[in-house]
Amino acid sequence: MRETKVTHVRRGGAGPCALAFRTVMLRVSFHGVRGSTPCHGDETHHYGGNTSCVSLCADGETPIIFDLGTGLRYFGKQCNGKPYFHAVCLLTHLHYDHTLGLPFFEPLLHSDTTFEIYAPRQPDGRSIHELFMEKIRPPMFPVPLDQFAARITFHEVGDEDFTIGNLQVRSRYVPHLGPTLGFRVTHNDVSVTYLSDHQQPLGEFSITDAARELCENTDLLIHDAQFTNDEFALKASWGHSTSTTPNGWQSRAAQNGWRSFTTTRRAPMHRSLRWLPRCCATAVFPRLRLAKVKLSTS
Repeated sequence: MRETKVTHVRRGGAGPCALAFRTVMLRVSFHGVRGSTPCHGDETHHYGGNTSCVSLCADGETPIIFDLGTGLRYFGKQCNGKPYFHAVCLLTHLHYDHTLGLPFFEPLLHSDTTFEIYAPRQPDGRSIHELFMEKIRPPMFPVPLDQFAARITFHEVGDEDFTIGNLQVRSRYVPHLGPTLGFRVTHNDVSVTYLSDHQQPLGEFSITDAARELCENTDLLIHDAQFTNDEFALKASWGHSTSTTPNGWQSRAAQNGWRSFTTTRRAPMHRSLRWLPRCCATAVFPRLRLAKVKLSTS
């Protein structure tokens, strides 16, 4: 598991001579960073082979999980057995690589678990609950979703702002294949933006108004890096971006900057990703990081 701590120092005081500094911290952990399908082998060990799942934790707040890919199982191993476990998932979309981990999430086996899922509202009117019930049931899965012991609730959202405890959440539709959301979570003026699947226009680095709202002045941007530039030239309509896409936004609109940038969602066929820092770590992104997962058993 890769953990990133996002901190922000705030200044305050009761008078002109009073100074007080408070460090606000969000803990961001990467449990799965692959796209399309999980993969295994020595060549994927460094960055991990599980599909999309990122957790965000703040002291005293409900844990937030971005996406329900196969990495969710590893997050569940940390949480399993905790009494009265409560967590919230912000689900970008319903593709298999973002949902396959749900029936393997061990806390769902306990009746004192409460799990909420916020997912994109569907244009055909079908509910998110209905769609998950279709996925997790015989003959595709041996146990129907409604027979899990935990209490699972679903919320359908679109372009909205809402709160989860003291966390402010912004959801916006972003370009991909099918209804897809990006999310921004803010706690005490510290923000994390998650754009795991995001279509880059061919031949340009434009950004939609919705994506700009999510990215502007965020402290940490977690963004799609499915393709190399050469791959993107052949797969430009597949709903994804390259690792250099946000670089183009930043260089064309410095006022929309972010303090730190992490790539996620790597294609399963990428054996090594050590070329990414060389191609991305320019003056624009001096704090680029590649999200990776360290798998361990105990």
